Amino acid sequence: MAARIIDGKAIAAEMRQELAERVAVLKGRGIVPGLGVLLVGDDPASRSYVTAKEKACAKIGIYSDERRLPADSGMDEILRVVQAFNRDERIHGVLVQLPLPEPGMEREVLAAIDPAKDVDGFHPLNAGRLMLGLPGFLPCTPHGILQMLKRSGIVIEGAHVVIVGRSNIVGRPLAVLLSRKWELGNATVTVCHTRTRDLGTYTRQADILVAAAGRPEMIGAEMVREGAVVVDVGVNRVADSTRPKGYRLVGDVDFEAVKVKAAAITPVPGGVGPMTITMLLYNTVEAAEKSVTG
Repeated sequence: MAARIIDGKAIAAEMRQELAERVAVLKGRGIVPGLGVLLVGDDPASRSYVTAKEKACAKIGIYSDERRLPADSGMDEILRVVQAFNRDERIHGVLVQLPLPEPGMEREVLAAIDPAKDVDGFHPLNAGRLMLGLPGFLPCTPHGILQMLKRSGIVIEGAHVVIVGRSNIVGRPLAVLLSRKWELGNATVTVCHTRTRDLGTYTRQADILVAAAGRPEMIGAEMVREGAVVVDVGVNRVADSTRPKGYRLVGDVDFEAVKVKAAAITPVPGGVGPMTITMLLYNTVEAAEKSVTG
């Protein structure tokens, strides 16, 4: 029996409607949630992501202010934009689109964002609060995965979740959130990565398998237990001369092979991606609400 497809687009649309209602309440109180976006350079993927985020903002009534800087911009110039967003009362959330042209810049730039406006959840203060189980902005992709599982009726509590990937953006924070004693957690978590020996030994133990290593179709059917739930975080371009753009998007999971074996699976595209953008909107609305309530 083929797996149930977990429709991230449909779940995201449901959540965005809920957020639009919260935005309407804020506007009734004279508050328009605002997102400041900084894009450095002209990377096509980053440009596409920023455009998608701004369209999503406009659709539910969030004001967005985009600033673009050339790829050769210095640290001082980048920090000036971030600090201007920090001071701007119209801006409740600040997003610096990653990656930056020089990876060494990221730590300092992210740390310069006001933690109260850190809607990506990457500031060291928010990362520390996540680790300690204290209130703070949650990273968008991990939180989106949890919301998607919950709204799909998939039981997390007591499940063995195996995560393939250890990034600070997805794998590590997701492991912490899943193991936390709260309504979206209480799971037993194993974290693997591309250097894990005999990876399939671990992935075949998973009730819920999360693939977030950034390797195209690395998870095959032989690595998945019958009846597992599979969440594919990967978005990879692979050459395909039959497509107009010369490539197609695939995840970290061999979707066609694994869907025959899994109980439920997220597609690429249309799975985790829409949820990531939705949780950015969610954090921006939360920040605007906190600006009123304190």
